[in-house]
Amino acid sequence: MGALVGSVSAQTVRIGNQGDALSMDPHSLNETTQLSVVGNVYEPLVGRDQNLKLSPRLATAWKQISPNVWRFELRKGVKFHDGKAFTADDVLFSLARGAGEGSDMRSYTNDIKEVRKVNEHTVDIETKAPFPILPDVLTFFYVMSKQWSEENQATRPVDRRKGIENAASFRANGTGPYRLRERQPNVKTTFVRNGSYWGKIEGNVVNVEYTPIGNDSTRVAALLSGQVDVIEPVPVQDVARINASGKTKVLQGPELRTIFLGMDQKRDELLYSNVKGKNPFKDKRVRQAFFQAIDINGIQRSVMRGASRPTALMVGPGINGHFAEMDKRLPHDTEAAKKLLAEAGYPNGFEVAMNCPNDRYVNDGEICQAVSAGLAKIGVTVKLQAETKGTYFPKILKRDTSFYLLGWTPSTYDAHNVLNAIMRCVDDKGSGQFNLGSYCNPKVDELTAAIQSETDQAKRNDLIKQAFQLHADDIGHLPLHQQALAWGVANNVSLVQLADNVMPFRYMNVK
Repeated sequence: MGALVGSVSAQTVRIGNQGDALSMDPHSLNETTQLSVVGNVYEPLVGRDQNLKLSPRLATAWKQISPNVWRFELRKGVKFHDGKAFTADDVLFSLARGAGEGSDMRSYTNDIKEVRKVNEHTVDIETKAPFPILPDVLTFFYVMSKQWSEENQATRPVDRRKGIENAASFRANGTGPYRLRERQPNVKTTFVRNGSYWGKIEGNVVNVEYTPIGNDSTRVAALLSGQVDVIEPVPVQDVARINASGKTKVLQGPELRTIFLGMDQKRDELLYSNVKGKNPFKDKRVRQAFFQAIDINGIQRSVMRGASRPTALMVGPGINGHFAEMDKRLPHDTEAAKKLLAEAGYPNGFEVAMNCPNDRYVNDGEICQAVSAGLAKIGVTVKLQAETKGTYFPKILKRDTSFYLLGWTPSTYDAHNVLNAIMRCVDDKGSGQFNLGSYCNPKVDELTAAIQSETDQAKRNDLIKQAFQLHADDIGHLPLHQQALAWGVANNVSLVQLADNVMPFRYMNVK
């Protein structure tokens, strides 16, 4: 949907989302809602346009000057919201901050060897090996002011795992098209158009009010009554009612996010299970039994009301590395699953706790209930712990979990992203940062490194196929589906819906 450019007046858009951005710190949580919201205030070196193609932001140009070195020419005349000039020092500071302790963005920086300042408006980024997609990797990596961070004791990211906050949690000083006006966590966050923005703001919206509304029916009622202008997501059961109201409509489209289940495959004994002295998830037969116990078509039909696409892969259509011929799930087969469990030594099943958010993905709590019901049929008792993402993310990011649900959109629109962040063996530099069950196959790691450096597209795709096949054979994770996007919008508002579920305020218009 295209944006209509209107005259700038005091236009306000009120957004109701099922969850809040958990912090204003751009390096504290690698989660789409958070990166979408703070991405209106902060900017990357390289961004994406309305067609998700790379576009200049704080860098005006970039090129590989040697196999391992990328040079970025920085935009001149850019000011942070506090009036200080943007320079190469801010880029060096931000990349070091994002690679440091407490950062949730280390899987973006783990292959960077060194960042060098050439002059005030040029930086070189040297990678450990050739990295042809580095500009794609940096599109969600936002630049902060070095001076502001130092003055406000915010030189380290807010660590969501430890619950440590700092000034960057509640305040923000970016270069982006909107400024943070007021932050009330879990109540309301307000933004105002940046009158001294370096670039063009395509829409006419001056003020944005962002309110978390966790309850589905309350969120829908707020849209239908005119209390808010945009809601996300629309519950699948309410799409027809919103479209029939005459005042509102639902924008629907495919989303690049894959929803999947992960299992602790590292500990010798699970933290949350009645099995003592061993870890059932280390046995591939148990993982396969869980996979085959899940009735994904039933979930698509009854939980998602058709608004999902069952998948066998960790990436969906639209991501480079999705190969339709590989996207075939193991059949749903309760009897086969029971047999596998018995062979693994669990003829009567076992108990395990499952962590699940109930306000992050479309019908996430209901998906976990349906998975639990399927597992009950093979004798597995799931102790479901569904909770708000504000407590769920810090818990699972500490790997304080045995079995969990997560969603992932590759920010590069390329398979390397999910291989690096979710399927690679975990290290202390950021590899496997979101591989929360610590799945590890050294051969997958070798292939991931080769995929990173390979420039021949046919060879690269073959390497991706090999890595995905190994992961599928290992049953490293349990992919479920790609969910569909559904945003509810008042008829007098136009905006741009992107397949990565990012909602830029700059494209919004009120008429």
